[in-house]
Amino acid sequence: MFEKMFVRKIIAATISGAVFAILLGFVSPNPFGEQVHPYFYSALTIINVYLIYSFPVILFYGVLTSIVSDKIAEFIAKKSSHKIKEIVVSGILHIVFGLVLLPFSLAAALLFFVTDRILLKQKKNFHWLLAVKSFAIPAVLWIISIGIVWINEFY
Repeated sequence: MFEKMFVRKIIAATISGAVFAILLGFVSPNPFGEQVHPYFYSALTIINVYLIYSFPVILFYGVLTSIVSDKIAEFIAKKSSHKIKEIVVSGILHIVFGLVLLPFSLAAALLFFVTDRILLKQKKNFHWLLAVKSFAIPAVLWIISIGIVWINEFY
């Protein structure tokens, strides 16, 4: 049971980490506050930077705190026998753990929570091979982002 949850959390982290870097790239294409001339190019080129810094945090801190949140919520839900309480308590704990670096970590925590809940609703049997394969998502995103930078430099 714990192994399946751990694998699901890793998959959720790889998906939400990549999506978070993309969203952050388009929301804040220049983190230094300067004027952005080619908006789309700036957004695409900063994605790899956001991915390098945010992905390890989402993977390690996010998976760990999400497991803690779900276990606490599961314990509380067993006491009251309401499934909705488990979701609400888990969501609240995800928000609390996401308050570390407002607003970025909060957005990442909410995205992680939603991604994990979507994967949970699918009721699939997630296994380690799928978790390893899911690391291709951020890797491909990083390669595409770097490729765009290189193409722009050569042309």
